[in-house]
Amino acid sequence: MWEKIYRRKITSVAAALQHIQSGNRIYVGGGAGVPVKLTKGLTDRAPELTDVEVAHILTFAPAAYTEPEYAKNFRVNALFIGANVRDAVNDGRADFTPIMLSEIPDMFRERGTLPLDVALISVSPPDDHGFCSFGVEVGTTKPAAEAARIIIAEVNQQMPRTLGDSFIHVSRLNHIVETDYPIPEAPQGGSTPDHLTIGKLIAALIPDGATLQMGIGSIPDAVLQYLGNHRDLGVHTELFSDGVIDLVEQGVITCAKKNFHPGKIIAGFLFGTKRLYEFIHNNPMIEMHPTDYVNDPFNVARNEKMVAINSAIQVDLTGQVCADSIGTRLYSGVGGQLDFMRGAARSKGGLPIVGMLSTARSGTVSRIVPTLAEGSGVVTTRYDVHDVVTEFGVAHLYGKTIRQRAKALIAVTHPQFKEELTAVAHKLGYV
Repeated sequence: MWEKIYRRKITSVAAALQHIQSGNRIYVGGGAGVPVKLTKGLTDRAPELTDVEVAHILTFAPAAYTEPEYAKNFRVNALFIGANVRDAVNDGRADFTPIMLSEIPDMFRERGTLPLDVALISVSPPDDHGFCSFGVEVGTTKPAAEAARIIIAEVNQQMPRTLGDSFIHVSRLNHIVETDYPIPEAPQGGSTPDHLTIGKLIAALIPDGATLQMGIGSIPDAVLQYLGNHRDLGVHTELFSDGVIDLVEQGVITCAKKNFHPGKIIAGFLFGTKRLYEFIHNNPMIEMHPTDYVNDPFNVARNEKMVAINSAIQVDLTGQVCADSIGTRLYSGVGGQLDFMRGAARSKGGLPIVGMLSTARSGTVSRIVPTLAEGSGVVTTRYDVHDVVTEFGVAHLYGKTIRQRAKALIAVTHPQFKEELTAVAHKLGYV
C-alpha cells in the first residue's frame, strides 16, 4: 500500500537536505510553488557546501542563497529573472540562461543540457491512490522532478490539488517533508487610468469565442475588466491570476467555443491570492500541464481565434520589441512571449498583441524609440509583431513597410515625444 511507502519516506528538512552534495545542480520549484522550508534549510546548510548550482524560474519567496556571503556555496542559474535574484544576476553573483519556457523541460530531459541531481519541490497531500498534485506550479517543476536523480518534496497541507497532467506518485518521491503553511501570494497592484485605456482598446480587438493568453499584471487585469460583455471566451495561457475568476463566475469565460481542450482553462502555472488557490482546488475546469505542452507554439496555434497579450519595455520604430532588459541590465527573460506571439500568429483568426504604457520613469522617457537602447534584447522580432497598443491607440504593424510602421508607432506615442521621434525617423530614412 502507498501509505506505508509514504510514511517510510517522511523526514526532517535537515535530514532531507543531507542528500545534497557539493558540486550538485539542484532545481527549486518555481512561482508560488517554491518549497519555502527547503530553501531556507538550504541556506542553513551553506557552511557544509560549495559550488552548488541552484536553477529555477521566477520564484515568490526570499532567495537568501543569492546573498554575497553565500557566493562560494551557491550560484543561481536563473531561467527567468525575478526581483529576488535580479541584483545578484547583474552584480555577477548569479547566472542567467536565455531560454523560452517551451524549451525548459527538454533541457532537463531528452537534450540533457541541464541535467539535475536534486529537485526541491512542493506538492499537495496524496489522494486516495497515492498521487500528489504539483498544484500551482506544474510548468517546469513536473519535468524537473521527472528528470532529477533525487526528489525532495514538501507535502504542504495548503497546496491546492490541480488537475490535468499535474500528478506524481509518492513512490517517485525520495524524501518527504510534511509542512503546513500558506502558499506564497502575489496580489496584483491595480491599474491606472492609462492602463485602463489600454485595456479597453485591447478588449475591443478581441472577438467573441476567442481564446486568451494574457499573463498577469496591470494591463492584463485592465483587459479583463472590459470583457464583461463578451461571450464564450476561452483561456490557454502559461499563467493566470485572480482576474480570471470573475469572468468565469459571470459566464464570460466558458471555454465552450475552444476547439483545442474545449471546456478547459489550460495553464502551466499560476499565482495570485488565496481566493485563486481556493478557486483552482479540485476544479475540473482547470487543467495544468508542463510548459513544453502549454507553450508549444504549434499547440497554441491549434486554438482558433487565439489572442496573445504581452508587454514590452521598449519598441523601436521598426517594430522590434525588447521585454527582457533595460539596456544591458538584465531584467526578466523571454518567458512565454515569443511562444505565444508566434502561436497566435499561426492561429486561424489569431492576433498577437503587445500592450504597454507609452512612457516610463514618470513620463520622462518614451517607450517607443528610434532604436532600442544599446545592449537591449530583442524578444519579439520585427517579423513577429502585429499590433502595438498604448494609451494613445493601436498601431497595426503586420504587413506594413518600415515607413508605415514608423508613422503608426509615432501616432500612438506620447505627444511630448512625437516631434523628436519624427525628426529622428526622417534622419534614419524611415519616413
